[in-house]
Amino acid sequence: MGMTYDEIVEIMNTDPVVQTLLAAPIPARIAYVTPDGDPRVVPVSYLWNGKAFVFASPPKWTKIKSLTANPKIAFTVDTTDFPPNILLVRGLASIEYVAGVPQEYVEASRRIVGEDKMENWERIVREEIKEMALVTITPTWIKVTDFITRFPGPGKPSS
Repeated sequence: MGMTYDEIVEIMNTDPVVQTLLAAPIPARIAYVTPDGDPRVVPVSYLWNGKAFVFASPPKWTKIKSLTANPKIAFTVDTTDFPPNILLVRGLASIEYVAGVPQEYVEASRRIVGEDKMENWERIVREEIKEMALVTITPTWIKVTDFITRFPGPGKPSS
């Protein structure tokens, strides 16, 4: 038996390992299947809004076409030090097309771009991008691993 959505949100909003990962300059490495059946993994800047994960992309990019055809998505946010901290997520994507650059995209990019480069980055992005696909991922399953109290493998998803 899996966790409920409310249990997932509670862990996402309170777990110290998750909170550290969400604040770190680490992209989500999303996995999806293209309409022709090929699997892909790509990094995206994302944010957690307290209820769902959000990222944005130009609307014609393969990941948007793929998630439109098949909204199932999985991703990881993980550290490269030892022992690693890992957040694994499965969910369903919904897509909204918006004019210009959504603020969520700017905020999601801030951790990756860095404050010192943000002003110039944002100016260029706002000049060049006229429409974006805003992707909201509702989590259906998560697993947090810290290799101290929670290990990979079978067991309850959050433990």
